[in-house]
Amino acid sequence: MDKFYSPEEDSYLLSKAVENKIPILLKKNPNLKFLEIGCGSGIQLENALKLRIKKENIFSCDINPIAVKHCKKLGFNSVVSDLFEKFKGGVSVRGTSVPLNGKYNLIVFNPPYLPEDEREPKDSRLETTGGKKGGEIINRFLKQAKKHLNKNGKIFLVISSLTKGLDFSGYKKRIILREKIFFEELFVLQLESNNL
Repeated sequence: MDKFYSPEEDSYLLSKAVENKIPILLKKNPNLKFLEIGCGSGIQLENALKLRIKKENIFSCDINPIAVKHCKKLGFNSVVSDLFEKFKGGVSVRGTSVPLNGKYNLIVFNPPYLPEDEREPKDSRLETTGGKKGGEIINRFLKQAKKHLNKNGKIFLVISSLTKGLDFSGYKKRIILREKIFFEELFVLQLESNNL
C-alpha cells in the first residue's frame, strides 16, 4: 500500500452522521472517548475535533501504516492495527500512553464492505473488499468491538446494500442515514451492544 483511502461518498455520509450525533452525545458526556477504526485520511478525526471532542480523547488505527503516519502528522493518536489487534495494552505515542485497552463511548468504522470482485485491481481490493460476501471483516469487527464499548457506547458503521453475510447478534441496530449512489445504497448504522 503506497497510499491511504481517500474520502468518497461513504466517508462523507459517515461524516454527516458524526456531525449530527456528536453534539448530542457530548451534551450527555463532555468527556466522550472517540475511536475510529480504519482512519484513512483522518476526515472523521478532524470532524471529531471540530465538534469539540477533546483531542486527548480521540484515538484511531488503520491497517495501513501510511494512513497512520498521515493521521499522526495531523496530530492525532494513531497506531497500526488490524481492527482491535493492538488494543490489548497501552501504546506510547509521543511520550503519552494511548489507552488501547480502554473503552470508548463512540467507535466509528467505514470498513471495506463490498463482496469480492475478481475484476477489481488487486491493489485496491484491500480498501473496498470485505470478503467473499462483503461482510466478513465487519463480522470480525463486531465480535471484537463489544469489549471496547463503554456502557451506553455506540458504534457508527457504514454498510452497503451489496454487503451480504452480516451477523449483528448481540447488537441493537438502526439506520441513522442512507444514500443511494450508482448501483447501491449506502447506510450508516448506529449499533449498541445488548450485553452492556
